[in-house]
Amino acid sequence: MLHSQTHLRTRPIQAGHLRAFEAVARHLNFRLAAEEMALTQSAVSRQIQSLEDEVGVPLFLRHTRAVELTAAGMQLLQAVAQALPRVDSAVRQIRQSAGRRQVTVTTFASFASMWLIPRLEAFQRAFPDIDIRIDASDAAVDLDVADVDLAVRYAAAGRLPVGAQRLFGESVTPMASPWLLKSGPPLRKPADVLAHTLIEAADAYTPHLEWLTWRRWLDAHGMERAQPKRWLSFNYAYQMAQAALSGQGLVLARPPLVAESLARGELVELFTGMRLHSPMAYWLLTAPRSAARPEVKAFADWLLEQAVATRAVTGEDEDPDLVNDLD
Repeated sequence: MLHSQTHLRTRPIQAGHLRAFEAVARHLNFRLAAEEMALTQSAVSRQIQSLEDEVGVPLFLRHTRAVELTAAGMQLLQAVAQALPRVDSAVRQIRQSAGRRQVTVTTFASFASMWLIPRLEAFQRAFPDIDIRIDASDAAVDLDVADVDLAVRYAAAGRLPVGAQRLFGESVTPMASPWLLKSGPPLRKPADVLAHTLIEAADAYTPHLEWLTWRRWLDAHGMERAQPKRWLSFNYAYQMAQAALSGQGLVLARPPLVAESLARGELVELFTGMRLHSPMAYWLLTAPRSAARPEVKAFADWLLEQAVATRAVTGEDEDPDLVNDLD
């Protein structure tokens, strides 16, 4: 009996029960893990018991109404939480290679809504055999392990890895709808904005976003401590742009994100030469394992071409030291 236990605990464990372990550890609940895996609770419990027998120590403390990871369970979870996504990603890549060509791009929600999605039809016309999947999330993903081919990031240059390609920079400038310009108080000089509702981001007054604020723009143009007719705040840039498009106020807009509205005349830049630049820019990153796939390269090249067109519409002054790839 002693020999069989020693043999059992030194050989590699079977991997089949690790997914059940990860689900229970994530939920700390056998019932929720069973529902997620479409198994019975007793089946999940048996898998965990079998895994504990193989490991040789308890992985969970089972209380009357709660489940808690042991120290050994937490140690195993750290390894499993890294390994399972890698396995899943590899399987998805294998399945993709046997089926349709697909490119997955991750970016934050406002960029996807305001810049990327309105342009996608042009890519689909040019490459009808390539499927595009957009993962719109404000959380940055690890391109080494996630099932993602490309990422568009919003960051200062010093925070980007080697190989990041700059799409365009960022500035802010007052904009309004033509309808508001015709029907509202006149807007001939910077101080005239105070007679209007000013639209901005609700979380703009945090250290890493302060350059997006109307307060900074007003202070820069000699209106320290001045207050507008009223404030209108939103959580997302596309909400701000929509409010401005419908004539609800003036928005301190980022030209690249509203380039299409500018080109169509749906928004008008109020004061030329009064843009305030920020240290942030928009960058394209390619997952190392995806770089050699032709469809990924095609979509990346198309994004870079669209960025050139955006810079032309917004009148961005290119800085050669910034436009090139990071090296």
